[in-house]
Amino acid sequence: MISEPELVGGEAFDASEVLSDAPPPRPPRARRPWVWALGGAVLASAVWAGGLYAYGQRKDPGPDLGGYPTGVKLCEKAGLKALGGILGKRSEDGVGPEMDDPTVYETSCSMAFGDPDAGYSAQLSYTLHKVIDPGPEFPAQAKQYDLATPIGGLGEQAFFSDRGGDGGEIRVLDGQAEFELQIYRQYSTDEQGKPLGEGKAVDLSGIDVPMTQDLLALMEALRK
Repeated sequence: MISEPELVGGEAFDASEVLSDAPPPRPPRARRPWVWALGGAVLASAVWAGGLYAYGQRKDPGPDLGGYPTGVKLCEKAGLKALGGILGKRSEDGVGPEMDDPTVYETSCSMAFGDPDAGYSAQLSYTLHKVIDPGPEFPAQAKQYDLATPIGGLGEQAFFSDRGGDGGEIRVLDGQAEFELQIYRQYSTDEQGKPLGEGKAVDLSGIDVPMTQDLLALMEALRK
């Protein structure tokens, strides 16, 4: 009879141990930190792109138009009473073309004062810039048209020229709104070149004063 061997100087095998051919279980799989970092970056990028899209969809309100409207009947709004008191009765009006674009609105009209054949005419225009700021270019444009005399108290910027004593021209900028008013004497002749009408010439040396008064009244009327 063969007895169980004993280990010299050791301990006997534990009877509770069971030997098995099955491989031992694998240790838990470590998560890769770069995968989570990549996922976070993608999520942040998506959030940023969504915010950028939402920002792009917001409608830009554009510049403050200062209460100036479009769709103006300019001849009706422009009374020009101060000029009428000097040049004579206002006799006829002419409506110019109107442009209403998303970037700019423009309209104009003309009037006659005094004798239709030997009186005075006025040309008035109104431009509302809906997008651009006309301020930086305004002095250069006034200089281009020989408007060298600044007028204080009329809009933000205003320039005048007396046109050699036969009339006058004022250009005004008030925020996004631009105005131009011209006064000139009419010269009508017959087939022989003789003057028509008996209009009396008016001294226009101080015409800038009534022109300024009428433009101030027009600006106030448009903003109501």
